[in-house]
Amino acid sequence: MINATATHPPGKDCSRNPLIMQQIIPVLYLVVFIAGILFNGVSGWIFFYVPSSKSFIVYLKNIVVADFLMSLTFPFKILSDSGLGPWQLNVFVCRVSAVLFYVNMYVSIVFFGLISFDRYYKIVKSLLTSFIHSVSYSKILSVAVWLLMLLLAVPNIILTNQSVKDVAQIKCMELKNELGKKWHKASNYIFVGIFWMVFLLLIIFYTAITRKIFKSHLKSRRISISVKKKSSRNIFSIVFVFVVCFVPYHIARIPYTKSQTEAHYTCQSKEILLYVKEFTLLLSAANVCLDPIFISFYVSHLEKSYVRNFTFH
Repeated sequence: MINATATHPPGKDCSRNPLIMQQIIPVLYLVVFIAGILFNGVSGWIFFYVPSSKSFIVYLKNIVVADFLMSLTFPFKILSDSGLGPWQLNVFVCRVSAVLFYVNMYVSIVFFGLISFDRYYKIVKSLLTSFIHSVSYSKILSVAVWLLMLLLAVPNIILTNQSVKDVAQIKCMELKNELGKKWHKASNYIFVGIFWMVFLLLIIFYTAITRKIFKSHLKSRRISISVKKKSSRNIFSIVFVFVVCFVPYHIARIPYTKSQTEAHYTCQSKEILLYVKEFTLLLSAANVCLDPIFISFYVSHLEKSYVRNFTFH
């Protein structure tokens, strides 16, 4: 990693704000952790008794698992950022827990994309049947998603193998070898690309679903305006979660990644991008609290409100 002071006049203080990095962010993560464990624990307990009889149920269960596992990485970050843990914990965060955090976050994102495709195909293409909606295929696809995310992320664990130079100030990029830095940059771009692709498909699929629903309502004239509004709210709640939780981080991630791997950034630029990344990442982490609420809302209202006139196998 390039020395931050190399592109900045000497004597200028470029250190991180300890109030932000060691107090505010860890406290916020602690709140998210407690809420996430509680909400996902309840969701997991409920889904334990729900049979995997439909493809979208399989995908929802995977989201619950991913969110719960993601929540379990928060204590390591909290202790590391707050300075309460030993330096070995900081190394563990850089090498393992931070990577697992991202794996579970993108697993959750991809499964939301699969749910949107599943709903699109069953509602908009309801007269067609396909093996891709079978539970067996959904389970195979679920395993493939986990393996793909791990395949992209595990090299970041393996290639973070350099010895610690200064236990008082450990920087994750300094623990990566040259290949590790390149893979870190490449995998970040791939993950960001996956997110934007899923987000775009999400908008396309749910726009098509909305049009299909309202056309059906106009033809049947049996559905009240209040139900139509509820249908739209159910659909766009997913897009809202993506916009609030994930879009800010994925706008900030590319410039932050470049600041980590390129030499022309000043230390002030790096510091600002770090704060932006940390707070937008916190929004992404907060998704583990919103997902259980959304999932329960989704399951309880989806079939009743806007899919009652369509096949829901």
